[in-house]
Amino acid sequence: MTNKKEIPSKNKDLKIIFMGTPDFAVATLKTLINNHYNIVGVITAPDKPAGRGRQLNESAVKHYAKSVGLNILQPTNLKHPDFLNELKDLKANLQIVVAFRMLPKAVWQMPQLGTFNLHASLLPNYRGAAPINWAIINGETKTGVSTFFIDEEIDTGDMILQQTIAIEPDENAGSLHDKLMNTGSQLVLKTVKLIETDHVTTIPQKEPENIKTAYKLHKDNCKIDWNQNIDRIYNKIRGLSPYPAAWCTLINGSDTLDIKIYKAEKETNHHSLNIGTIVSSKKELKVAVSNGYILIKEMKLPGKRSMDIKSLLNGYQISEDAKML
Repeated sequence: MTNKKEIPSKNKDLKIIFMGTPDFAVATLKTLINNHYNIVGVITAPDKPAGRGRQLNESAVKHYAKSVGLNILQPTNLKHPDFLNELKDLKANLQIVVAFRMLPKAVWQMPQLGTFNLHASLLPNYRGAAPINWAIINGETKTGVSTFFIDEEIDTGDMILQQTIAIEPDENAGSLHDKLMNTGSQLVLKTVKLIETDHVTTIPQKEPENIKTAYKLHKDNCKIDWNQNIDRIYNKIRGLSPYPAAWCTLINGSDTLDIKIYKAEKETNHHSLNIGTIVSSKKELKVAVSNGYILIKEMKLPGKRSMDIKSLLNGYQISEDAKML
């Protein structure tokens, strides 16, 4: 195959530094430990105050790393000389990154065998912060995980391995996250074995004309546009569930409320109702869209917990002229 590049491995006695923060990264770290790899250090985010008491909250990676007695570093500045010296002192020859922040060149170029990253998409598509969400939002029927060597741009380095999985028609971001987390941990293990046995090759990423990007999620791009077609609205709701959740504004009598929708179904049907009109009964709430209805199955009112729609309607009255904006 053309454009392949052999990566020499002069030292098969791997000493690995692992970098990651959320649950998604823990599965990979566990897999490496369970396969008896030598993790000489774990780099994760500093503890952050959380909750009403503002107590310091440890990252999921730190919590697991502590439980198995790993050496943990929590730098606030990845370019600080003290941190770089600590990193050098660990004498690692390979670094593995899963769901961490962008690394400065002084960090990723440090180990002899390089620094590779696990990304939850089929690169080069869905580079960026939220690849799992955007794959569903955009109605993809498949996605996957990729490993690649880090370079100076975000998610652009030379590819090592990829694994494809299906996205089910009713899949949400939470279930897809868990599937990719487990598939990704095994892909990292395969990648490490290739590096360890001198069999790793890389292929430069191609740049397709209509590349799809995994933009950072924020309030504006999580808002439901009820003027879109039924599939796009349905995909947005499941693509943002359970976090951060799709939202919209409910006008209900004198109430104007920003609500979150966690689960919905779609019903293709012809009707003459205005877009956003709510049709409700004691057990059902559906919203008129251009080519049917979105049936809301789980939602959250401000200051309340998320509830299935039957339970919510038991205690909340929907007026006849209620609508979604």
